[in-house]
Amino acid sequence: MSTALPKKPLHIAMAASEAVPYAKTGGLADVVGVLPQELIRLGHEVTLVLPGYRSVLESLPSRETKIRFTTPVGSVSIEGMVEEVCVPIGGGSCPLKILVVRCDPYFDRPGLYQDQHGDYQDNLERFSLFSQAVLRGIGYLHERDGWPVDVLHLHDWQTALCSVYLRAGVRGLAIPSVKTLLTLHNVGYQGLFPGERFPVTGLPDALFSPHALEFYGLVNCLKGGIIFSDAVSTVSQTYAKEILTKEFGYGLEGVLADRREGIHGIVNGIDVNVWNPETDRFTPASYNVSDLSGKEVCKRLLQRELGLPVRSVPLLAAIGRLTHQKGFDLLLEALPELVLLDIQLVLLGTGDRDLEERWMEAKSAHPDCVAVHIGFDEGLAHRIQAGADMLVMPSRYEPCGLTQLQSLRYGTVPIVRCTGGLADTVVPFKPSTVRANLATGFHFDNPTSDAMLSAILLAVSVYREREMWHSLMKAGMKVDVSWTRSAERYEQLYRTVLSSSQ
Repeated sequence: MSTALPKKPLHIAMAASEAVPYAKTGGLADVVGVLPQELIRLGHEVTLVLPGYRSVLESLPSRETKIRFTTPVGSVSIEGMVEEVCVPIGGGSCPLKILVVRCDPYFDRPGLYQDQHGDYQDNLERFSLFSQAVLRGIGYLHERDGWPVDVLHLHDWQTALCSVYLRAGVRGLAIPSVKTLLTLHNVGYQGLFPGERFPVTGLPDALFSPHALEFYGLVNCLKGGIIFSDAVSTVSQTYAKEILTKEFGYGLEGVLADRREGIHGIVNGIDVNVWNPETDRFTPASYNVSDLSGKEVCKRLLQRELGLPVRSVPLLAAIGRLTHQKGFDLLLEALPELVLLDIQLVLLGTGDRDLEERWMEAKSAHPDCVAVHIGFDEGLAHRIQAGADMLVMPSRYEPCGLTQLQSLRYGTVPIVRCTGGLADTVVPFKPSTVRANLATGFHFDNPTSDAMLSAILLAVSVYREREMWHSLMKAGMKVDVSWTRSAERYEQLYRTVLSSSQ
């Protein structure tokens, strides 16, 4: 009887503009911070390439300079270097190799993409240079180690140009053996720049066309990556379908439709070692699916911390960026009705100044039932997840979402708009799912305050049926929200890309 041979380990290079714990502005960093570790645990070699931001240089002080390069950026030649550091994973000997692209005039700045005045005006130059340096770095590893990179995994517009440089035959940047996968975390951010600045990329003039990077007279970095990458993925199956429509495609729905059969949806996971109600260092009490008593302790102490009366009423939480996309304006619209329900509401987030001010006004108007913390506080985010009864995510669109995965882990029942990853990860409360013990939360379809309020009213009524509510909590806590399954799906996708003749 024949025995199947073990599959050959892969060498995966992952290029991204941010990754925890080195640099973060959003969920992209959480994904790139954990996925390489999971791939290493599956037996693969992983090299992560990051820009040498100030925070990266401070977080990784011990680095070795490996290669120096000179890259034309428009009419100017820019000098830089690629430095290397190996980071142990999980206390073991298997390291994550990190390449840091050093070009201090471009990256050694307080912010990643912007300062208090807005986006950096030279972001096209910065990420054109970074994309070229990524290819120089992995080319160097090939020559030094004799183990070529099998797949170059790119994330969002900041690295999308890597695929273009690879396929455009730019001297010194062509690596014939490597395949590319571009993951779209949010199609709303495309890397758009004035058309007259295309020459700074160093790409052939012929690529500034509707069939490549030109987009209504602008340079569109993401479009180039979608066209030139060997495969494209996004962060949930529903979002993979949504981006083919005008509502969610942001002008790229036609380009994406051309690749319809090759867009793969893989839901993100969370770091279940960090987000664990049994061991969370930020919370005052621990609990698990078998013993929920610690969650009641967390709720009472959270109410005290927030200055809310300690009462046995539903505590509803909202955590995230205060932007139009996240829909927290809908929650404000519904506030007059919500405060009549005898519930409490806590919001943690930062973003649009107008929304921040309106939420602070709501807190002043309803101090006994509304608590607001403007800013980012990691510890408070954990304590809210542990102490709240429900989490509301009224997003107008949500490619995947991580906050609802955290809430499932903590038995905090999510109430979500039925879009993107929210639709894929929260099983809605309805007779069939309740009978099967599968329901984990509540859906609403339309991005309106009325639709959201109806879902909240249903949740509040179910909350009063304690046995049914505990069933919802426990079903959510049993869901596998780790990266393990998602990493295995990425492994399968890498092998599919490698076996393709595309």
